Amino acid sequence: MAARTDRYGYLDLTPDQSQAMIAGDFATFVRVMYAATKGPDLIWAPYLGFLCAKLQDVAEGREKRVLITMPPRHLKSFTVSVALPAFLLGNYPDQQIMVVSYGQDLAKEFARDCLNVMSCDNYREAFVDVALSARQPLHAIRTRHGGVRRATSIDGTATGVGADLIIFDDPQKPGETLSEAMRRSTNAALENTFMSRGNQPQTLRIVIVMQRLHEEDFAAHALSLGGDWTVINLPAIAEEDEAFAYETFMGPKIFRRKAGEALHPARISLADLAVIRKSSGEAIFATQYQQRPAPAGGGLVQTKWFRRYAQADLPNPFDRIVQSWDTANKAEEFHDFSVCTTWGVKGTNTYLLNVFRKRLIFPDLKRALIEQLRLHRATEVFVEDHASGTQLLQELRAENFGMLRPVLHTRDKQIRMTNQTARIENGLVHIPTEAPWLDDYLHELEVFPNGKHDDQVDSTSQALDNIFAWANGSGLYEFYRQEDEARRRREAALWILQPPPGMTMVAGIEGTLYRPDANGHFHLPRKDALPLINQIGWKIIYQPE
Repeated sequence: MAARTDRYGYLDLTPDQSQAMIAGDFATFVRVMYAATKGPDLIWAPYLGFLCAKLQDVAEGREKRVLITMPPRHLKSFTVSVALPAFLLGNYPDQQIMVVSYGQDLAKEFARDCLNVMSCDNYREAFVDVALSARQPLHAIRTRHGGVRRATSIDGTATGVGADLIIFDDPQKPGETLSEAMRRSTNAALENTFMSRGNQPQTLRIVIVMQRLHEEDFAAHALSLGGDWTVINLPAIAEEDEAFAYETFMGPKIFRRKAGEALHPARISLADLAVIRKSSGEAIFATQYQQRPAPAGGGLVQTKWFRRYAQADLPNPFDRIVQSWDTANKAEEFHDFSVCTTWGVKGTNTYLLNVFRKRLIFPDLKRALIEQLRLHRATEVFVEDHASGTQLLQELRAENFGMLRPVLHTRDKQIRMTNQTARIENGLVHIPTEAPWLDDYLHELEVFPNGKHDDQVDSTSQALDNIFAWANGSGLYEFYRQEDEARRRREAALWILQPPPGMTMVAGIEGTLYRPDANGHFHLPRKDALPLINQIGWKIIYQPE
C-alpha cells in the first residue's frame, strides 16, 4: 500500500491521490505549484479558495466572463496569469490562451513563471501526457498537442492568432490612466483588437484581473460594453460584511468576511495597510486598494472640511464678489465644460455662491461670462490666460471690461488644489447647505484627481489661490504687471482707422466717444470699427489678426 502524505496540510492523501488532486482541483494546484517554484509554502487565505473555485469554473467552461478587481500584492498574477494557463493546458493541452499585460516586460515575466511551473516535477507527475515543445520562446509556450500560451502587451500585436481564453492582467499601468488619451487607447483595444480573437466567439472565455485605477479604466469600460460578467470585487479592507458562496470538489463553501477585516491579514495586515494608506494618500488607497475610484472618505479634498451656510447667514455686504473661469481648452471642443464659480469674500473667509457649468462654443462662452458677471455683480473675474481664455481676455478687455484678471498657471492642477486644502480644512471656505449644483460639485472634488472631469476643481483652486494673492500687498506688483500686459494686449487688439478729412470725434455703438491720436488715426475695438470701414473715406491702417 502506498505511503500516505500530508504535504498539503489539510488532506491526508496517497501520492496517486495527491497527483489527481493537483490535476483536478485548481486550489490545490495553486498551493503546490507556488511551493514548487517560489520556495516556501504559500500562506493560504479563505479568499484564495473562493477565487480558485471561480477560475476553475472558467477552465471548465462554466464561466465565460469574469472580472476580478483586487489590490496589489495579493497573489492575483500568480493565480490568474501563471497558474491558470498551466492548469488549463495540463487538462486541455490543445487550448489556445492569450495573456495580456500593460507592458511586454511584464508579460514576459508572467510567461517565465508559467514556464517554470510547467517544467517542474510536480507538474510533470500530475500531467504525464502533456509534453512541451522542444523550444519554448516566452511569447508562445507550446504543447505538442497544439496548445499555446501567448504573452503580449495591450498595445502589442494579436493579428492572425486566435484564443479560447484571453486573460487581461493589469492591462493598464498605474499613473498612465490619468491620461485620457492613454485610457481611450487601452480601453479601445478590448473590442477593437482582442474581442475578435476568439477561435469560437460563442465559447470565448475572458478573465480580467486588475486593481482599479480610474472611474473610466479598463474594468469600467469592459462592463460598459455589456455582456454577462461575473464581477468579483475584493477590497483590501472589507467595507461591509461579505459572504460569497462557491462550489468545490468537497461540496459548497462560503467565503465570509466582516467589515473592517483585511483580505489577507497574514500577508498584509491592517497595520501594513494603514502605513500604505498614509504614504499613498486617501485617493490612491481608495482606488487601488479598496477598488473604489470614487473614495467615500475623500481624496485630496474631504467634503466634511467645508463649512456650511444658510442664505440668511451670508455676510451683507461682502468685501468683494469674485468669479473664476475654467474655460474649454479650445473653442471648438464641444465635449469640454466651461465652469464659472462665484465667490463672496469677507475678510479671510470665502463663500461659494454659485457654480455655472456648461458646454459652450466661443460666442456663447463670451455671452455667458458677461451674463454671469452682471448677474452676480462681480468685482473681479479671474480667467486663465490660455487658449479660449486668452481670446476672452483680449476681446472683453478691448470692450472695457476692466475687472478681468488674467491668470498664468505655473504649477499643475493637482499641486494647485493641494495648496488650497489647508484653507478648506481650517474652515475658511463655506458652501451652501442646499443648491441644485452642489452634489455634482462635491463629487468632482471628492474623486479628484481620479475623476472623469476636473473643471470645477480647477475653477475652485484658481479662485482660492488668486483671491488672496490679489488682495494682499505682495500681489500689488503682480496686479500692475498684469494690468500693463492687459493694456498692451488691448491696444494690440484695436483696429486703427484713418478717417475722412475733418473727422475729429467718433461715437461707438454703445455711446463711447473716441478721438484721433497725434497722427489723426482712430483706435477702435472691432465692434465700433466694423460699421465704419465700409463708409466712404475710411481706410484701415491696422487690422488685428
